[in-house]
Amino acid sequence: MSTDVTDKTPAAAPPGRNGAGTGDGLLHLMLDGMRRNMRQYGMLIALGLIVVLFAVWTEGDLLLPRNVSNLVLQNSYILILAIGMMLVIIAGHIDLSVGSLTAFVGSMAAVFMVRNDLPWPVAVLLCLAVGAIAGAVQGWFIAYGGLPSFIVTLAGMLTFRGLTEIFLDGQTLGPFPKGLQTTANGFLPEVGPDTNYHNLTLLLGLGLIALVVLQEVRDRRRQQEFALDVLPAKLFLLKLVALTAAILTVTLLLASYKGAPIVLLILGALLVGFGYVMRNAVIGRHIYAIGGNLPAAKLSGVRDKKVTFLVFLNMGMLAALAGLVFAARFNAASPKAGLNFELEAIAAAFIGGASMSGGVGTVLGAIIGGLVLGVLNNGMNLVGVGTDWQQVIKGLVLLAAVGFDVWNKRKVGS
Repeated sequence: MSTDVTDKTPAAAPPGRNGAGTGDGLLHLMLDGMRRNMRQYGMLIALGLIVVLFAVWTEGDLLLPRNVSNLVLQNSYILILAIGMMLVIIAGHIDLSVGSLTAFVGSMAAVFMVRNDLPWPVAVLLCLAVGAIAGAVQGWFIAYGGLPSFIVTLAGMLTFRGLTEIFLDGQTLGPFPKGLQTTANGFLPEVGPDTNYHNLTLLLGLGLIALVVLQEVRDRRRQQEFALDVLPAKLFLLKLVALTAAILTVTLLLASYKGAPIVLLILGALLVGFGYVMRNAVIGRHIYAIGGNLPAAKLSGVRDKKVTFLVFLNMGMLAALAGLVFAARFNAASPKAGLNFELEAIAAAFIGGASMSGGVGTVLGAIIGGLVLGVLNNGMNLVGVGTDWQQVIKGLVLLAAVGFDVWNKRKVGS
């Protein structure tokens, strides 16, 4: 006589389905999502904490509308350089010449517009061409000449600084035409009825919120189609709410003063354009490939020399744009302009998530890293921290960012 033995013990319900495990399962998913995306969101969280810290420390002065506008204007040229530097670092290189090239292009702009009375739009195009040529020359030596980028750009740093002194005869030269000054220091015009806010800035802010939400949803769906890991739904919604709140807050602050600075639109266009290229274009994937694993990229047919050449050409153009913005903001070209700009741009890229070994980083991360430095500078100035201690604090922040990158790699590897 056979005995049918059946295990009647009920199976444990998986977390998150029903019962008491629902809350624990959701918490586990959220924490797991945060851990897997900590590299991407760590500095964004840090930026928020720094803003809150200095907002309390300065008794709200940090978030005054006038100060927020000044924060954008004061850091615009560093943010422009940080975008280009991020691409250079992702490709596995470094560029030490951008500060000197910024000063050199500013001196050329002064020669074109102040000494020779060229129309400022024509002079701007010529200056961008000068920056592109300078970047292309350095890129050729690095890509096709096989010289280390550190050495080539160090030589460029010395050369461009010397040429700046020569072109300006060691003196400050200005002022620049009103049109160029407005580009660097001006704001969007007033339109529409009186609402106590800058209407055009409000419309742009709402449009940006819609664009960001649409892009995030689209990226999530694309990742799901390719069976890639995505954030849990509730954590994804929390992310959308946080992004919307941040953009809306900045929009209202800017709209309650003079509106959005014109240079902010330039930064927005660069962020959207380069962000799209790095996410979706073939050249963007190739930049990540040569920085992540150069031998494998070559075997895959990536034209690494051409990509490297174009990365440095692009860096030269962005350095020229930063030079124009800086010179126009201070309404003069100076031989001492651009000092340590290269270090600020490199620091912004690493704080924003770039890796020393290349192949990792985002354009948005460069902006976040630049804003971290900008808020630190602005906040410490407001509370009266001396420049000596400011350098110490920024150095420690950079060390912490790179240390976090190394720790995160080891943890993922284990």
